[in-house]
Amino acid sequence: MIVRFGYVAMSTTVSNASPSKTMTVTNFAKLGDREAAIRKLERLGAENLHNSLRLLRHNRAHDIRLYRFSSKLIPLVGHELLEGWDPIAALASEFKELGDYVKEHRMRTSFHPDHFTVLSTPRKDVLKSSYADLERHHAMLSAMGLNANAKCNIHIGGTYGDKPKAFDRFITHFNGLDPEVKGRITLENDDKTFTARETLEACEQVGAPMVLDLHHHMVNNEGERAEELWPRILRTWEGAGENTEASIGLAALPPKIHVSSPKNEKDIRAHADYVEAAPLAEFLRAIAPVTPALDIMIEAKMKDGALFRLMEELPLQDGIRALDQASLEVEG
Repeated sequence: MIVRFGYVAMSTTVSNASPSKTMTVTNFAKLGDREAAIRKLERLGAENLHNSLRLLRHNRAHDIRLYRFSSKLIPLVGHELLEGWDPIAALASEFKELGDYVKEHRMRTSFHPDHFTVLSTPRKDVLKSSYADLERHHAMLSAMGLNANAKCNIHIGGTYGDKPKAFDRFITHFNGLDPEVKGRITLENDDKTFTARETLEACEQVGAPMVLDLHHHMVNNEGERAEELWPRILRTWEGAGENTEASIGLAALPPKIHVSSPKNEKDIRAHADYVEAAPLAEFLRAIAPVTPALDIMIEAKMKDGALFRLMEELPLQDGIRALDQASLEVEG
């Protein structure tokens, strides 16, 4: 099994490269000239996109082919004060440059919209804003020229005191998405509400690939082992790729999982700085016989620093050897 590693948004080894620079609503409102304030937001957005490109270049230098963009590339996007503003069009050349680099170097990229984007909600206003947020993420990826291999990962959402009803609402609301947006969605199990098994059932119903979060599964499960669910999770990725040979250099879009480790015994849901190698190695060896390739998004606090440490420690485990700076092979 070939395993590739990536990290989320920020680098802890590249200085002054934040892709999430912003402006507060208060400061925006203080600026008397609305058009001048919008131009300032666009400059910040351009800087965020430029820094994202800097990080992709850093990734290429270290063989990192997996990366999650910040969802805060465009400051204040979607806020009611900015009604009528089309920042994606204004930053079209910057988005295209970013996407061209992704395609040229066969990288796999994604978004993870914020926690307020929930499709299980009973509130019409929240649903409307959630649809709008997913449409914006799709529009940004489309502006980069990236096909449906570039996914948007979300959770099912809250239970609102009645998990079965919330589950059914999610299915209904998911099916109400624009088909192109729907084609970009992956679903992830939660650490408090919907378990891996429940998320898998939703994926099977709506036809979305499932991103297994091993940390979330560890703290929120019904006794089942992740390895037991894996064959079904793997099947949700069948047919998920589009033009994969051209975009990422593989014959099929590999399944993706999230990994992190608990911060400590008292705060088991919070993420530690780094990822423990031994538990991850055990899972990888268990699924290797049925999994040709796997992509792993590291959600540890130290970002790419955690990736580099993991690439030092995992090859010390039985049956695992490094292929380059950010991928390895696990014996099946």
